[in-house]
Amino acid sequence: MTSTGTMELMAPAGNFESLQAAIDNGADSVYFGVDQLNMRARASINFTIADLPEIARRCAKKNIRTYLTLNTIIYDHDLSIIKTLLDAAKAANLTAVIAMDQAVIAYARQIDMEVHISTQINITNIETVKFYSLFADTMVMSRELSLRQVKKICDQIEKEQIKGPSGRLVEVEIFGHGALCMAVSGKCYLSLHSHNSSANRGACKQNCRKKYSVVDQETGFEMELDNEYIMSPKDLCTLDFLDQVIDTGAKVLKIEGRGRAPEYVAKVIKTYREAIDACTNGTFTKTKIDYWMKELEKVYNRGFWSGYYLGQKLGEWSDVSGSKATQKKVYIGKGVHFFPKPSIAEFKIEAYDIKLGDTILITGPTTGVEEFKLKEMMVNDERLDIAQKGDSCTIPTNFRIRPSDKLYKIVQE
Repeated sequence: MTSTGTMELMAPAGNFESLQAAIDNGADSVYFGVDQLNMRARASINFTIADLPEIARRCAKKNIRTYLTLNTIIYDHDLSIIKTLLDAAKAANLTAVIAMDQAVIAYARQIDMEVHISTQINITNIETVKFYSLFADTMVMSRELSLRQVKKICDQIEKEQIKGPSGRLVEVEIFGHGALCMAVSGKCYLSLHSHNSSANRGACKQNCRKKYSVVDQETGFEMELDNEYIMSPKDLCTLDFLDQVIDTGAKVLKIEGRGRAPEYVAKVIKTYREAIDACTNGTFTKTKIDYWMKELEKVYNRGFWSGYYLGQKLGEWSDVSGSKATQKKVYIGKGVHFFPKPSIAEFKIEAYDIKLGDTILITGPTTGVEEFKLKEMMVNDERLDIAQKGDSCTIPTNFRIRPSDKLYKIVQE
């Protein structure tokens, strides 16, 4: 059940910092991978089996659903591993597993664990939904569908009362925001061909994000493609037409980004939480949309486009190799101690300086993500306006910090 009753907001978690950021900023559910058997095996610091009980504990406190992604292709030598992992997920009371391989689906059903069908299956029609309703309660639609096609599938589920193993109506999940790739619903072989490193095993080398030249094989004429990375799409963004997305009847909106920084998770989840709630209470306005879009532009992005939701068209390609974020974080120092009674955080400044008026960012596995303007600080026990490399700095906070926390400042690009 979502907090708004309309659409479940599903957040990525690549590590404990991102997990806490998702929890603190209004996610209804989180998805995450363990070790190597997920599609972001190389893109983030993945959790281990031993982390599952702690993930479940944190999320249960806030009534947040937990989804284990086990959506790579599976080889024979993986079979014992997936059984061990699913047994651990079941024991930790995780909500569901996101899967594409029949071996994972079959074993999850054998131990009575809820299954969600991954986008890699490429569900594009109601008959496929009916087939997978024998095994799964939630299904991620193919990324290539339009909103009209998604709505037609959702309407048919309602009309025909198509239910999953739980006895509930099948729920449809769609992608809402984040990185897109040139592949059809995530199935790509480019990295495998060039580096013997399979994207379908979570080991993508991101070849598509690079700049290329085109060579005429007959004449040898070479042409550089000006200002366009022809295999690197802009990021998906549905915020400016989120009311239409909700009207399709899809129940889960997935935010992509297990490989991105915790402040990305915090900013994007907070923004979409506000937007979903605005759609629910009738305050979804152009003024708010303009503000939210500027907020999204502050964190990592390759530019935004609407994907295929508003009609089939050729992809919009990025004109940069990396991020177009309007802000970036600069590492300043690390946490040293927290004084609980006055609520004062102590940091060791290890890199660049900070001064009063700066926007600072504090991240940590338990702290999550905290961002605020620096209004007061003590430097080496003196009240100063600036702290520099080597200084000890204390800052009033309304939250606890830990020695594992990192201090950054936010600067405009």
